[in-house]
Amino acid sequence: MSDRFIRSRALFGDEAFEKLKNSRVAVFGLGGVGGYALEALARSGIGALDVIDPDYIDESNINRQLLALSSSVGQKKTQTAVKRLKEINPELIVSAHELFYSPENADAIDLKQYDAVADAIDFFPGKLELALRSRDAGVKLVSCMGTGKKTAPSLIRVSDISETSVCPLARKMRAELKKRGVNELTVIWSPEQPAPARDSVQSSDGKKFIPSGAVVPAVAGLYLADAIIKYLLSR
Repeated sequence: MSDRFIRSRALFGDEAFEKLKNSRVAVFGLGGVGGYALEALARSGIGALDVIDPDYIDESNINRQLLALSSSVGQKKTQTAVKRLKEINPELIVSAHELFYSPENADAIDLKQYDAVADAIDFFPGKLELALRSRDAGVKLVSCMGTGKKTAPSLIRVSDISETSVCPLARKMRAELKKRGVNELTVIWSPEQPAPARDSVQSSDGKKFIPSGAVVPAVAGLYLADAIIKYLLSR
């Protein structure tokens, strides 16, 4: 037996670890939250991972995104992720989808092939579509709500979306899901009031952005991975 996951096997037990090894999980969004979720899933021994993201790594990603380094700026996030995942576990089955997930192109990915789905998408129509399609496919989805403008990692929580408060994204998501008959969704969220911007929220090229640091998105990503792992082990 390889020593690569020997400590995980000792923690979970052989039978439980085999559940993780035989699972296929999709991670939508490889930014500040998704990158850390992906890392934890890979290091926990998940046997097959699909990564979905259309973007290239930008220098402004370095402050919070695991895949972003000086050496990776300009590279596709999916391809950088595949390379990193294979370094973690050469036996890992990885599929990359350079896709901007939206209602218009959601048919490109069959969610029924997954044991669980991790949502770290920023684009609201895509986030909502993923929740609806996961429900229809009967696939477990864990969705991360907003982590921008937040500085208190200890406030990150995992619960059903019905228990959320304060978070504007969770409020909007809850309302739209209710209209469509979806009353349950496991989410990662924080009740922290958004911090005011202390400086310009406009980059050098004139694009607006949401202020964000390194810690809260990372912790949210680890909570996201943990919720997925616990679900897989509970089956």
